[in-house]
Amino acid sequence: MKISGIGSSLPKQVVTNQMLAEILDTSDEWITTRTGIKERRVLSSEYVLDLAVDAAQKALVDANLEAKDLDFVIVANVVNEYVTPALSCIVKEKIGAKCPCIDLNGACVGFIYACDIAEAYYKIGRVKNVLVVCAEAPAHMLDWHDRTCAVLFGAGAGAAVLTPGDNIITTRLTSSDGWDRLYEMHDLQWCPFDKKGSTNLPLVMHGQDVFRFATSTCVNDLNVVLKEANLTADQIDTYFIHQANLRIIKYIEQMLGQPAEKFPTNIEKYGNTSSASLPILLDETKRAGKLHEGDMIAFSAFGAGLVSGAMIMKW
Repeated sequence: MKISGIGSSLPKQVVTNQMLAEILDTSDEWITTRTGIKERRVLSSEYVLDLAVDAAQKALVDANLEAKDLDFVIVANVVNEYVTPALSCIVKEKIGAKCPCIDLNGACVGFIYACDIAEAYYKIGRVKNVLVVCAEAPAHMLDWHDRTCAVLFGAGAGAAVLTPGDNIITTRLTSSDGWDRLYEMHDLQWCPFDKKGSTNLPLVMHGQDVFRFATSTCVNDLNVVLKEANLTADQIDTYFIHQANLRIIKYIEQMLGQPAEKFPTNIEKYGNTSSASLPILLDETKRAGKLHEGDMIAFSAFGAGLVSGAMIMKW
């Protein structure tokens, strides 16, 4: 398949590092030097569903398709306002699609997982047009008295329309032990900026463990897909790396021996938006005129599970 349309949506509420410093034992310098993040978005008057629908509609317009043309809707999401029905069911109805739909919890790797599923369905002749939506609000999962995690995440949504083509060259998905590196059970504090509330399972980051996993698995995944595609790192025009930590991205640049210009970032504006990270970044890069037909692009992401994924695609 190929990506024929892309769109993204973000909440209005901006939370700066300085705002967090007023409620946490932290500072703009502490957050910026460790993560590269200056601000993030959190839900205020919106819901996750609103972001998902907005991004989906933008992607359909960009693809010059109508919702009735879709054969499948895949929504990557970790947490939203509903336990059931699936978020994809509601998104499908809101945009006017008449096709099957599923939810996927692939954490931060959700976009790559969803594209791989779409490609597999296409190859067996089940679909022609697939909508992938990644909509996330990680603030629901945070302890807002824990500065190690509260500073990292933001809400957002990204969507892509996949249609027939021969542009997805290769995809790699992995799963590793260590799920408890990202979760622990303890009392939850409410997010002071997010009026929607939270779950009772706060995310707790074991930073050094996650950093080692992220850097090693990203470099390995990218090397594997490059070999499968019979390409060198130099032949990739743009690398889209999950926007979790600027230091991770810089490490990957160095290990691949590639210039920073090939690695667009928006983590400074949005923080870690989980599965929405890659499609939001892709949308912004495209709208900035930095993607050209025929460009070779690589995606790499890692997340809770522990899971990871990489994909090479011709634009």
